[in-house]
Amino acid sequence: MNVIVVPDAAMIVIPLIEKNGHTYLSPSNFSRYDNTDICEGNLHFDNLISKYSSSELPSGVKSRLFLFSNIVNKVDAAIILGKRPKEYNRMYDSLNDLILFGSNACNNARSLEVKILQDLDIPILKLAYPKTQKQLIDLIDRTNNFLKNLDNVNEIVNEDELTVDFQPKTEKYPLANVEKILNRLI
Repeated sequence: MNVIVVPDAAMIVIPLIEKNGHTYLSPSNFSRYDNTDICEGNLHFDNLISKYSSSELPSGVKSRLFLFSNIVNKVDAAIILGKRPKEYNRMYDSLNDLILFGSNACNNARSLEVKILQDLDIPILKLAYPKTQKQLIDLIDRTNNFLKNLDNVNEIVNEDELTVDFQPKTEKYPLANVEKILNRLI
């Protein structure tokens, strides 16, 4: 099966795809795809733009969607890694963190790509950004399990309860806690 990863550079997940007998699709792999022409099929670039965005879409988002449009018709499954939390102590140095988990790149393009993938009705695994070594090992185990059983999965697997902001769902603060925080700021 053809599997896409969001963000495209999350190297912690990409080797697991081919290890489990699947093909990794990347919108930015220029050597593998003909990026000089718009994709064939139902989801043309113009259709993606008109369906998922306004006419005032920034050029950076348009270019990312153009690259994404070249492979979206070939995607059979997706793995989505959540955004890094604001309060995050790196497990590795900055370069290794970037190589392992990729960068968020453009949040608007990422959100549109995820929405398009969800509309395709394909198996999707959503994973929270790991903050500890234990969570990292769990992420690898869950990814392997998803990929090994991909033929039996036909839904979005979101055990971490990622929100639309690609962050794990958190409990709301009680009103008393909000008042304390605001009082400290004054």
